[in-house]
Amino acid sequence: MKCFYYFKDKTKSRKQRSAPELKEQSQSEYSGADSRIIKSSCSANSPRGIPELYEEKAHNLRVFTFSELKNATHDFSRLLKIGEGGFGSVFKGSIKPVDGNGDQIVVAIKKLNKDGLQGHKQWVAEVQFLGVVEHPNLVKLLGYCAVDGERGIQRLLVYEYMPNRSLEDHLFNKAYQALPWDRRLDIILGAAQGLAYLHEGLEIQVIFRDFKTSNILLDENFKSKLSDFGLAREGPMAGHTHVSTAVVGTYGYAAPDYIETGHLTAKSDVWSFGVVLYEILTGRRSLERNLPRTEQKLLEWVKQFPPDSKRFGQVMDPRLENQYSSSAARRIAKLADSCLLKSAKDRPKMSQVVETLKQIMQVSEDGNPLSLESSDNDKADSEQKPIQLEPAESWKRRMSHLAKLGEQVDSASRRRFMIMQRAKVN
Repeated sequence: MKCFYYFKDKTKSRKQRSAPELKEQSQSEYSGADSRIIKSSCSANSPRGIPELYEEKAHNLRVFTFSELKNATHDFSRLLKIGEGGFGSVFKGSIKPVDGNGDQIVVAIKKLNKDGLQGHKQWVAEVQFLGVVEHPNLVKLLGYCAVDGERGIQRLLVYEYMPNRSLEDHLFNKAYQALPWDRRLDIILGAAQGLAYLHEGLEIQVIFRDFKTSNILLDENFKSKLSDFGLAREGPMAGHTHVSTAVVGTYGYAAPDYIETGHLTAKSDVWSFGVVLYEILTGRRSLERNLPRTEQKLLEWVKQFPPDSKRFGQVMDPRLENQYSSSAARRIAKLADSCLLKSAKDRPKMSQVVETLKQIMQVSEDGNPLSLESSDNDKADSEQKPIQLEPAESWKRRMSHLAKLGEQVDSASRRRFMIMQRAKVN
């Protein structure tokens, strides 16, 4: 079987308007563990690669004209801009249904910066990966636009619209209401299921390579979906343990073994997932420059508060206002620690992470999911006493004593006032 790489051939006409054609290459042209060409994971003993799968499913994507998307966004109005990053800008827009009948569909339109080959490569990667994958916890790509003209290249992607923006917004932006405990668990479980599908649910393995809170989008029901596949890669070829590649990603989320060696595996995503688990618990970013130096790096800071210690509650997000399951929080921290193990092979698979999260959520639901954090180690929530609504007797005695002290102070003040008045008369 022959393999393919899927970046655009530079000799193609600048007027090409569809996704780049797949250029056929023999296996021998880029074999070897140190090859840095973006390549398929297909081999004589492995399944088909992304380019071949994309060829089968490309017809499911709509090919938009630039004028269609320009009209959909009112000429890319700033008022409709809903996001911006190194890739370019994202706009909210409205498009007609495929058959042209019925109400318009609200979509998100990503317009890539005109930064040459690298921007085009990420655009191609998103078109082909999202054109192949299909899962409830992955954002859906509806179509794309590619125009090469006298005014330069235009690369656009059209996605389903996610009205509740990203997990990053709700965790770190104080303009948003704090996410309650149970919703945080639902969101991170959905993200885990999306990653598990990429790693283990396809003919080929897909490594996301940029897992972080800003790439976890939320629909109208706060269902989480992974987005931004520009840095995604196929997993290693059959018989290989890793993909050797230039190190890319986001500082604070990339696995240290990947940074040091350039060896990419699915366990690189697992490390990133562990970082996000701690962000869910603490409400802190992986890197916070505005905090004291000892607290700036999240993973270093949380080491002071092990999950089994009485001090563990100090890491929890204060915006939760102590309303969370203590035992569930501790178990999630332990899961995060397993994802962050130094040796990649010792980290769990994402399918194992999903099952563990489901068990933790079941414990939280069976017990008291909104109980106050207890300082007693690993005390089951179901055994915790309900919050007392009536004041305790000791509290009553304390208030009575304070009232008497107040009366004594008032009496002494009145006596001093009378003495001063007599002194003035004399």
